[in-house]
Amino acid sequence: MQVLFPRTIKELQTLLVEIPQGRIMAGGTDLLVQLRQSRQQITAVFCLEQLAALQQTGWQQDEFCIGAAVTQQQLLDNAVIRTEYCGLYQALNELASPPIRHAATLVGNICSASPAADSLPPLVVMDAQVDIVGPAGCRTMPIAGFISGPGKNCLQPGEFVRTVRLPRLPQGLVSSYHKVGKRKAMAIAVASLAAAYRLSADGEVAWIRLAWGSVGPTVIRSSKVEEFICGKPLTEEVLRQAGELARQAVSPIDDVRASADYRRSLAGNLLLRLLPGAAAREG
Repeated sequence: MQVLFPRTIKELQTLLVEIPQGRIMAGGTDLLVQLRQSRQQITAVFCLEQLAALQQTGWQQDEFCIGAAVTQQQLLDNAVIRTEYCGLYQALNELASPPIRHAATLVGNICSASPAADSLPPLVVMDAQVDIVGPAGCRTMPIAGFISGPGKNCLQPGEFVRTVRLPRLPQGLVSSYHKVGKRKAMAIAVASLAAAYRLSADGEVAWIRLAWGSVGPTVIRSSKVEEFICGKPLTEEVLRQAGELARQAVSPIDDVRASADYRRSLAGNLLLRLLPGAAAREG
């Protein structure tokens, strides 16, 4: 197996065309495990560690752009992510362990398309997009449409994700990420919830987006739940009633981590974490 180190986007594009059986590797935290478990034979690995163009972050007009080779730890250390994209910051901080976060990339977590991926629910509620480069040129699409099923995305042969684009969030928007696992740390989500909302001057919800992870084949949103909460205060009664709608919206499965019924119950109960002071009470 060849291990190749492209230095430019053009070189990477050429390699993907000339060696279609090759695989891109950034941190390798998913790819190497997959290759070991499946014993799949591939002819080449294209490592991104010397491709400087994919290791950049920064503002482009009203979008914060993240290159495909930027690690999750670099994002946790980034002041913009920490202060302006709190839900994503919380999700990345929940993801795996520090050694993994120093190697794994946000784009890798996206492309793996796991229903339990921590980064996907907050990215969906923020309307994040990905830039995709391929033989036909460059196209941009929302992450919500990029994930097509468990472990599946919309990349075509010869294509790769170059950039993640986060729109600038309006002032006053509150974003958060909440997760239940089988233990306190380094756990795959049994169920998760990302929320972004804005309150009116009288304390009612003026706008809200919600996205659940690990309770369906892909991230799940529910316009019924959002519409029910909108125009109401964030009280326990309102969120319990919204929780009943959430349980009807999700489509979980039984697996080794939890039953479908338990996941359905969690999907509704996680809304209670949006109560003012809920995070402080949980410690």
